[in-house]
Amino acid sequence: MNETPLSPEEREQGTRFAPVFDPVTGLLTAVVVDAASGAVLVVAHMNRDALAATLASGNVTFWSRSRGRLWMKGETSGNVLKVAEVLVDCDQDALVIRAVPAGPTCHTGATSCFYRRVEQGGEGQPVLVKVKT
Repeated sequence: MNETPLSPEEREQGTRFAPVFDPVTGLLTAVVVDAASGAVLVVAHMNRDALAATLASGNVTFWSRSRGRLWMKGETSGNVLKVAEVLVDCDQDALVIRAVPAGPTCHTGATSCFYRRVEQGGEGQPVLVKVKT
């Protein structure tokens, strides 16, 4: 990935992929959605190496902040996320990855990591309610 700076017009309208990683953490946000349904499966972060591994292998790979290493989604479970399409936002600092899941995405066994909804509970306190995924 070329490091030559882009003008705002080139960044927003051009054809060169020049992702912008956070200057402090070295990460960018990646939202993974199911290629068939459009459901959000997982939101995680990528560093340069994770993005390069994802593009080279076709399997979604993240930077695990808790483990301090690259983490290919499904590396232990076999429930990999196969890349169907990578979309970049106008600033090139966030990605949406359309993927084909090979099983449940969440480590809990849920189809998506987003399996609970926040609702207003008793006494005005928010509570979590499981949703169908």
